[in-house]
Amino acid sequence: MKIVAEQIGVIHSCFTEKFGIPRQPGMVKSSVAELELISPYNREEMVRGLDQFSHVWIHFVFHTVVCQGWKSMVRPPWLGGKKKVGVFGCRTPHRPNHLGLSAVRLEGIEVRKSGPVLLLSGIDLLDGTPVIDIKPYVPYCDKIDDAVAGYADGAVPGAEVVFSDSAVEFCNSYRLRTGRDIKTLIAEMIRQDPRPAIQKNSEKSSFGMLLWDVNVRFQVTGADFFVESCHMV
Repeated sequence: MKIVAEQIGVIHSCFTEKFGIPRQPGMVKSSVAELELISPYNREEMVRGLDQFSHVWIHFVFHTVVCQGWKSMVRPPWLGGKKKVGVFGCRTPHRPNHLGLSAVRLEGIEVRKSGPVLLLSGIDLLDGTPVIDIKPYVPYCDKIDDAVAGYADGAVPGAEVVFSDSAVEFCNSYRLRTGRDIKTLIAEMIRQDPRPAIQKNSEKSSFGMLLWDVNVRFQVTGADFFVESCHMV
């Protein structure tokens, strides 16, 4: 059976490149995005009642890896990139249908000339991600108190993040101009240690990532991180 899914919207995210994106939703509370609905699904009545929910499920497509195909076994980050598990035993984007699912906070809904736009936070979505469905998160049935996470169970990393004086100055100025609290976003992202597993034991100590229109450079200093600079791209 061949099933065709229609794109209903597109994500406009603070994450403009893959590196640094949280591995799961909710890990970086200050990460934000807008979900713009597209025609013919951008009618106001289609989101009526959704604003009564605090969170939503976003069904999306890992569009940047579709051309790479899928794999039957992969190395998930939780296992340090050394052990393989089956594609259905992890959340890799390299899936047969390249579908993703994220539960994120719904901050609000704005009705603009183009139609409804969902304001989201705690996201793990790349800018430009195609969305194929939206559903309200219902705690009484979606939350499972006795769930077991298998090999992915464990404490979330939380290293110390220190900013240089120039980086702090840039972040403060950027927030005044744009209203975006980029300093908090940077700290929350880096605290999760965004480096691929294969790079954590390498000699490489300097890294960069893009957030909105800002290039962030940081260094690894032992178990902690140092944000050395931020500048516009």
